[in-house]
Amino acid sequence: MSDLGLIKGYLEQDGAEPPQMSFRKMFRLALRTWPYMRPMLKHLLVIGAFSFSGALVVLVTAFVGTDLWANKVLVGEKLQPLQATVLFVGDEYVTTDSEQLGEGEATPAAAEQGQSGEPELTQNQRKTVRNRLIVWGIVGAVFVSLIGMFIWYYTTWIWQRINQNLRVAMAERAQSLSLKYHDNNRVGDAMFRVFQDSAQIVNLLQGGIISPLMAIYSLMIGLFFIAAFDPLFALLVAVIGIPIGWLAVATTPRIRRRSLANRHANSELTSRSQEVFSAMKIVKANHAEARVFDQFDADSRRALNTAYFLRLDTVLVTLVAALLGGGLVILTEYIMVTWVIEERATYLGALVATFIGFVIWNYGAFSIARSRVTGALWGASGLLGIWMRMQDLFIALERAFYLLDLEPEVTDPENPVAFPATITNVAWENVSFSYLAGKRILNAVDLSSNAGTVTAVVGVTGSGKSTLMSLLLRLYDPGAGRVCVNGVDLRDMAIDDIRANTAIALQKNVLFADTVANNIKFGTPRADRTAIEAAARIACADEFIAHMANGFDTELGERGGKLSAGQRQRLSIARAIVRDTPILILDEPTASLDARTEQRVMENLSGWGTGRVIFLITHRLSTIRNADQIAFLENGRIAELGQHDELMAREGGRYRAFVNAEIVGSAVGEDLE
Repeated sequence: MSDLGLIKGYLEQDGAEPPQMSFRKMFRLALRTWPYMRPMLKHLLVIGAFSFSGALVVLVTAFVGTDLWANKVLVGEKLQPLQATVLFVGDEYVTTDSEQLGEGEATPAAAEQGQSGEPELTQNQRKTVRNRLIVWGIVGAVFVSLIGMFIWYYTTWIWQRINQNLRVAMAERAQSLSLKYHDNNRVGDAMFRVFQDSAQIVNLLQGGIISPLMAIYSLMIGLFFIAAFDPLFALLVAVIGIPIGWLAVATTPRIRRRSLANRHANSELTSRSQEVFSAMKIVKANHAEARVFDQFDADSRRALNTAYFLRLDTVLVTLVAALLGGGLVILTEYIMVTWVIEERATYLGALVATFIGFVIWNYGAFSIARSRVTGALWGASGLLGIWMRMQDLFIALERAFYLLDLEPEVTDPENPVAFPATITNVAWENVSFSYLAGKRILNAVDLSSNAGTVTAVVGVTGSGKSTLMSLLLRLYDPGAGRVCVNGVDLRDMAIDDIRANTAIALQKNVLFADTVANNIKFGTPRADRTAIEAAARIACADEFIAHMANGFDTELGERGGKLSAGQRQRLSIARAIVRDTPILILDEPTASLDARTEQRVMENLSGWGTGRVIFLITHRLSTIRNADQIAFLENGRIAELGQHDELMAREGGRYRAFVNAEIVGSAVGEDLE
C-alpha cells in the first residue's frame, strides 16, 4: 500500500497498522533535534537551573508555610529554630522539644500534651507569626510575579529561537529540492511541515523533556516525603502505577493513528487554502465559489474531526487515570484522618520534626501528607498525559525530518569549475530527459547557440520547450547527455554560479505586493535606480510606470493585481534584464503584448543582447521571424533547425506545416509569408 493509502487508512479505520514509533526511534528523533538546540545551550542551562531551584524553593516553602499556618498560627505550637530565623522572632518563640526527642527524653504523647509541659505560643505571639507570615507571603508573591514575567519572556525567546533554527533549515531544504519533488507534492504540505510540524521541537523541550523531568522530580520528592510520614502511602502510590502503565501501553497505538490522521488532514486543509486563495480570480471568473467552498468545508470538517478525536482519546485516557488516582486519594484520606484521631506518631518522627515539626499526626501533617499524595498521583497521571502528547509530538517531528532527509537531485560537485568569465557557446549534447520513468520529454536533443545570437525554440504544446530551458538553469539534470557552457558540463559547476549568470522572464508573471522598483530588482537586490530605470526602458515598461501615482515607488497589489497582463509581462522582462546576465531566457515574453509594443520590445532586446546568448520560447510567430536560428521541437527532438526563410522554403517541412497551421485564422501570420 502507498504512503497516501496508508494514511487514508488511519483516517477511515482504527484497525489499521499504527505508525511504528519505538523507544529507540523516539530517542533518535529527539537526538536529531540537538543541532537546532545547541546554539541556545547556555540559555537552556540557565532555564534549567531556574526551574530546579524554583521547584525546590516551592517545595520547601509549601512545607514550612503549611506547618506555620496549621500548627503554629491555628494550634499555637512553638516554632522550630529555622522558622524563627525566617520570621525574625526571638528565642521565646522557639521550642526545645526537638532536642529532647533527639536525645530520647520525650515521647509523641508528651509532644501532644504541650511539648513536655512547655507553654504554647501566646495570643500576641500567634498574631505576630501570622502577620509576618502574611508579609512574607506578599513579598514572595511580588517576587515570584516579577521573576515569573522575566522567565516567561526568556523561555519564550529561547523556544522561538530553537523553532526558528529548525524552521529555517526545513525551508532551505525545501528550496534546495529539485522541481521533480515540488511537481509531485502539494505546496500546502510543505508549508504545514515547515510552520506546524517544526513547532513540535518546542513541545519536545517543554512537554518531552522539561515537563517529564519536573513530573518525575515531583513524584520522587513526593514519594520520599510520603514515606517519611508512612511507607504505606508510598507503596499505595507505587501500586497504582501498574494499571496506569498498562493503560498507557494499551492506548498508545490508537493515539498514534489519531495523531497521523490529524496532521495529514490539516496538511490537506493547508494545501486547499493555498490553492484556493492563489487562484481566486479563476474561481470567481468561472463562478465556482460554491464548489470551492464545499471542498474547503469538507477538508475543514475532516481536519476538525481528526483533531477532536485525537484530543478526545487523550482526555479519556487521562480521565481514567485520574479516576484511579482519585479513588486512592479517598482511601488515603480516610486512613490519615483515622491516624489523626488516634494521634499516631509519624514514621520518621524526630527527623521530620527537626525541620517542620510533624512528630505526630495532626491537622498540619494531614494537610501536607494529603497534598503530597495528591501531587504524586497527579504527577503519575501527568506523566501519562505527557506520554499521550509525545506520540503526536514524535509523529510531527518525523514528518519534519522527512523533509530534511530528502536529498536534492540537483547538487553541487565537490570541486566546482568556475563559470566562464566570457561565454562563447551554450549547447545541449545528446540530451534526454523524462519526468516519469518510461515517458521521455526530450530525446537525444542536440542544439548549439553562440554568443550574440537569438535562438527561438518553437513547437506544439508539450513538445519540451520549457523543459529544455529548465535544464539550462539546472532546475533538473538530464537523464542522458549533457548541457554545456563553453564546452563545460553544467554539472561540473556550482548551481549558484549557473543561476547567477542566467536570467529568465517566465510566462507566468509572478509579482509581489511591493513597489515597482523592488519588483524589478527582485533577483538583484543591489541594483541601483539607474539600472532599474534602464531595464524598464528596454522592456517598454517606463511609459506606464511614469503614469503611476508614485512612479517606480508605487506599491503594487497582491500578485500585481492592479496591473494588466501586458504590464505585468513587461515588468517580468525588466526583472530579467536588470540582472545583466550573459544568458537570457524569455519564455513567451510577448504573449500579452500588442503587436506594436512587441516589436519595440524585441528591437530593444536585440540591441541590448549584443554579446549575450538569448533564447526565445514562444508560439507567437511574429516574435521569432528575425531570430538567428529557430529550433523546431517535435516529440522531444529537434526536428528542424535553421532561419525562418530557410525553414519555410522546405517542401513538406515540419516547421512550415506548423507555421501554416498557426496562420489559419490569424492575421498575424500574413506578414510571415
